[in-house]
Amino acid sequence: MAQKLKPKAKAAKAARDTRAAKTPARRRKKAQNQRIGQKSNSDIHHAKSGGTRRVSVKKNRGGHGRGTTKER
Repeated sequence: MAQKLKPKAKAAKAARDTRAAKTPARRRKKAQNQRIGQKSNSDIHHAKSGGTRRVSVKKNRGGHGRGTTKER
C-alpha cells in the first residue's frame, strides 16, 4: 500500500530514495544479489560481515519473529 503523501513530499521522497539506491554500497549489494539470483520464496539479506543469507518472505515481512510495528 502506497504512502499517502502530498505531491511535494512524494517528489522529495522519490529523490531521496533514488539517491540512496545509487550509493556505491547499494550498487554493490544489488549487483551481488543479481549474481546470487533471487527466488520467489525468499529474500537475500546482507550481513555486517559482508556475507549473505536467505530469509523466507514470511519471516522477513514479520519483523524476523518480532512482529510488525502494529503488532508490538
